[in-house]
Amino acid sequence: MRVKSKGLFNFPLQGSVDEDVAQFESSLEKEFVTGVGKLMLHKMEELSKTESEASDREFTEMIRGMIDPFITQVGAHPVLQEYSAQTTETIFSVPTTHHSAYNVPVHVYTPKTLALKTCNSAYIYAHGGGGVASTATLAKPWLDYIAVKCGVVVFNVDYRLAPEVKSPNNVLDFYECLKYIHNNASVFNIDSGKIAIAGECGGGYICLGTMVLLAQRNEAHLVKLAMPGMSLIDDYCFSPPQTMTREERRDVLSMRKIWRLRAADLDSQWDDPVLFPGKTSDNLLEKFPPTIINEVEFDMFITETTRLANRLRRAGRLLEFVVIPGAKNGSNLNPDFKCFTAWQHTVKLSIEEYLHK
Repeated sequence: MRVKSKGLFNFPLQGSVDEDVAQFESSLEKEFVTGVGKLMLHKMEELSKTESEASDREFTEMIRGMIDPFITQVGAHPVLQEYSAQTTETIFSVPTTHHSAYNVPVHVYTPKTLALKTCNSAYIYAHGGGGVASTATLAKPWLDYIAVKCGVVVFNVDYRLAPEVKSPNNVLDFYECLKYIHNNASVFNIDSGKIAIAGECGGGYICLGTMVLLAQRNEAHLVKLAMPGMSLIDDYCFSPPQTMTREERRDVLSMRKIWRLRAADLDSQWDDPVLFPGKTSDNLLEKFPPTIINEVEFDMFITETTRLANRLRRAGRLLEFVVIPGAKNGSNLNPDFKCFTAWQHTVKLSIEEYLHK
């Protein structure tokens, strides 16, 4: 059965990066032109080209050392922090056995306005970081914001990261948490018929991988709305850089490295849609949950995301394809930039129109 789009979003693309984002990136790039910054970039490029356990460890440490402090800094923004006092946090864990016995931590953020209510809508989230960096805890400021603004109970899944845990096990962490939350909906005071799954960047990949599993197992009915954003989707980064956008070319080596870190065996998993959700067959796409794909105009994943959106539309499972004009990967999550307002408006309206109703 084909989903019916309400046609909520049709942002005109502008062909240029927003001035506030461009100024910020210009100042940031100056730090990597000389000195320690230049040496760091050179080192990361060399590590990206090298295939060994030692290079994998060092590359991972460098990525985490760059991403985690940056997320922490942006997450401390007063616009985000003010919502922390308006939610109550609890935590539970989901026992799993697909990659040794492991309890996956799940942080729950409940708006105080929903504390005494039942049958609330649920928003199950996978944090960003390329699947190799960041933690659920670092995503809390944005999820407090979403919980309050959108009137949802947020479940923030702390899935395991690569390269310590390889695909499909990180996706299975999230999938098992979704199943557990759905099966215990009354315990969490949520409506099992109003569950959304979401994530950005590496979390978008986790979300999409879970959608593949749901389709393979005929369980898409567990999810009313899927909202992957700025996601790693397929093997496009392994194609000739000459065909790529500027952002795609800039990050091509590191993206290739990240895919190798996430795969247990890249060659044998090359056609596995759980590793590369963009390789999902047309027949399987028709079994996906109703989907809103969120993107930004100058993302390094814009080409693969657009291809998947077109295929999902053809398969009858795409509700909306949102592309925020003038934004780059991650800039939409920074309250200092105007694209943050547009991004959060799309999330709020999407939840109001496709999850709550």
